[in-house]
Amino acid sequence: MDTITKNEVKNVLKKRHRNIHKGDCGRVLIVAGSPGMAGAAALGAMGALRSGAGLVTVSIDETLFPIVQSLVPCATCVTRAAIEEDIERWDAIAIGPGLGTDEGAVKTLESVLGAYAGIAVIDADALNIMAARGLDLRKSAVRAIFTPHAGEAARLLGTEPRAIESDRADAACALAERFHAIAVLKGSETLVASPDGNTSVNPTGNPGMATGGSGDVLSGVIASFAGQGFGARAAARAGVYIHGLAGDIKADEIGEYGLIATDIADTLPKAIQTVNHG
Repeated sequence: MDTITKNEVKNVLKKRHRNIHKGDCGRVLIVAGSPGMAGAAALGAMGALRSGAGLVTVSIDETLFPIVQSLVPCATCVTRAAIEEDIERWDAIAIGPGLGTDEGAVKTLESVLGAYAGIAVIDADALNIMAARGLDLRKSAVRAIFTPHAGEAARLLGTEPRAIESDRADAACALAERFHAIAVLKGSETLVASPDGNTSVNPTGNPGMATGGSGDVLSGVIASFAGQGFGARAAARAGVYIHGLAGDIKADEIGEYGLIATDIADTLPKAIQTVNHG
């Protein structure tokens, strides 16, 4: 097992050309949110925008457009049905935060898995749907990045959270191998595993990041990096490092108590600057 390093991430986050435009910086779709959980969609969009995505679109129920657009005015909104019309226009997708697990959410996930051929960050309720419905990625062209916490990982592997925590490296490898995906097992010292058995530990992050919405921001960050062309493994590794570093920078400023997900999102540009110029 190796450790994700600052130099590795710096090599991924290359300096942008002066004549770059927003279309060159990645078109990212966030499929998230439901009544009572619109904030999850907003946090995913914030994570994507603050880590450099050029264009971010949130797919959510139309009744929730005003909430999302008031929280994240730099993102646009589309309905769930609209994404089926031309799904390949997006360079990366994040699906799952606050999505719900009703039949509509199941249909949305199945539609994405059936029609999309790019990198998709699969998180939260999307993982729970996969576990409950036994969905198989072998018939999908999606290049998947799973981002479960221990409970979600346990459901996917048919075990208990305590079994996941007793051997996190083995669990991460099992997820990557079984689903032929990059597996990001969140928690203290987040792990990133590849189907070939390579597993890495992330050195950044702190207990203050154990707060609602932190994982939603991470999904947006990883999708943003994937949309910018980093590749699934590189996007996952750089994403967890930058996300954790943003939390560390903010914790140094205000302490771990009271650190919230929007603090992490707002500090992502500083984390990227620290890696590139620090």
